[in-house]
Amino acid sequence: MGICRPDANPHLPDLLDQYVAKGRHGQMAWMQERMQWRADPAALWPDAKSVIMLAEVYTPDHDPLAILQRPDRGAISVYAGQKDYHDIVKKRLKRVGRWLIEQDPEAQIKVFVDTAPVMEKPLGASAGLGWQGKHTNLLGRDLGSWFFLGAIFTTLELPIDEPGQEQCGSCTACLDICPTKAFPAPFQLDARRCISYLTIEHKGPVDLELRPALGNRIYGCDDCLAVCPWNKFAQTASEARYKTRDELRAPRLAELAALDDPSFRTMFSGSPVKRVGRDRFVRNVLYAIGNSADASLIETARDLTRDADETVADAARWAVAQLELL
Repeated sequence: MGICRPDANPHLPDLLDQYVAKGRHGQMAWMQERMQWRADPAALWPDAKSVIMLAEVYTPDHDPLAILQRPDRGAISVYAGQKDYHDIVKKRLKRVGRWLIEQDPEAQIKVFVDTAPVMEKPLGASAGLGWQGKHTNLLGRDLGSWFFLGAIFTTLELPIDEPGQEQCGSCTACLDICPTKAFPAPFQLDARRCISYLTIEHKGPVDLELRPALGNRIYGCDDCLAVCPWNKFAQTASEARYKTRDELRAPRLAELAALDDPSFRTMFSGSPVKRVGRDRFVRNVLYAIGNSADASLIETARDLTRDADETVADAARWAVAQLELL
């Protein structure tokens, strides 16, 4: 944990303005609609005097990149392989918040975990949890790359911590590994080319030029996190509910493509994956099938060329065309 002031990052409004002006937020209209609050935590809750930033590790017990060598299987981001972290982290934030109020009944608090216009990463860096790396994610000497962030805003005026100092040096591993070249420059991200954005936030068909680079990544992408050298110092995750479910470590694409809406909801009940819905998920699975170079999957794709959802049908036609080239 670490503590900072709500106004610890006065440069954020300008940076966010530039980001949105360049269109790098893609379809994430909510980023533009709440820019004032997102750029200035003090505007979100003017009474707040301190922000307590907490990190909880979910370090995987397996190599997240290994699944990329199994093209008939789907790669699901580590954080989404089990229970939805929003629920777990928020309950823990509330527990800490209740403890704070017990210490000082005059205190007021608000808790946030990726569910409000709060820029957690800059706040985490200002609170000394780490620094934003060249991939723009937060990382730390003792935490590595694999951790969730939660924030407690409070009216208490608490002693603040020293901000984290950038320690990436000359390393460019995270930039070099990105399949879609989503980093225009170090410390800059164009979400429109980011696989996490494309497979989760982006609605409708993915641009033809980007589909081959998706590989078999069907929900999120861990590449830039997984290659970070600081992970060798990462703490081990102690929360069993963050352990990847066995059936989601290397699910077969053929089985995932066959999911209808009820079976999708059942399979991903309690998982962040459920948020994207069956159609967008199966769209991603079909892109992976098209990239699989596995001719045995062509009938699976062909069955979906008449899907009720046109984006799914388009992805199926693309997959069939790719496999017919073999």
